[in-house]
Amino acid sequence: MDTLQASEFPVRRQWIVAAGVDACCRQQMVEQVLAWAARRDSRYVCFSNAHMLIEARDDPGFASVLAAADLMMPDGRPLVWMLRATGTREQQQVRGPDAMRWLCEAAAARGVPVGFLGSTAEVLAAIRERASRDFPGLRIVFAHSPPFRALSAAEDAQLVEAINHAAPGLLFVGLGCPKQERWMAEHRGQVRAVMLGVGAAFDLYAGRVAEAPPWISRLGLEWAYRLAREPRRLLGRNLRTSPRFAAHALWQLLVGEPTSRGATR
Repeated sequence: MDTLQASEFPVRRQWIVAAGVDACCRQQMVEQVLAWAARRDSRYVCFSNAHMLIEARDDPGFASVLAAADLMMPDGRPLVWMLRATGTREQQQVRGPDAMRWLCEAAAARGVPVGFLGSTAEVLAAIRERASRDFPGLRIVFAHSPPFRALSAAEDAQLVEAINHAAPGLLFVGLGCPKQERWMAEHRGQVRAVMLGVGAAFDLYAGRVAEAPPWISRLGLEWAYRLAREPRRLLGRNLRTSPRFAAHALWQLLVGEPTSRGATR
């Protein structure tokens, strides 16, 4: 990948159903995130899909979390189609699991330390082992599996102190949606790193969950692949969100709701 200055890439945020999504490619995202990491900026990046946007439509508080994100990348294929239909014809899909790999590769090459927050100790150990093979020289300076409950104020302060003491430039957060997005928003200004909510990327990279073949992802059927493998966990969520997203997206395209909100950054 050629090294390009992030300032050369103005990012246009386009409105899709319930939130702004950034028209931004892989290279732009990597360069912008690494520029922030080099300055030890406290930022957060979301990887958005249909489920997340319907959550935002139903919950104004969560909508505010997404609106405040420093980058909102199109993780889901339907969002890519919407960006293309509303003006960004060459938009690429930027999935959280792919972004984690791209950024680890770039971080290893440029000496940027990284950290991981979420999942289980076993998954984090598997990530560390695989990353050492895939990205020689990558410095993993922090890896922590928090308890599956709300932290006390003292515990949260200790966690923030531990992250900042380890000093990762990038902190991958795998707490699941919407918990990880809320956590990042609450800790911007406290955690001195670029926080990236990559969701299922931890389990996928650790080999605990099978990843859909590329051709399935290209067709926008990754949701169906995951549903077939985890019907109990995903069936209810998909029934609640997918038809509603499709209806709102079609309405936007037919009626012509505003497709761009917020300033170019």
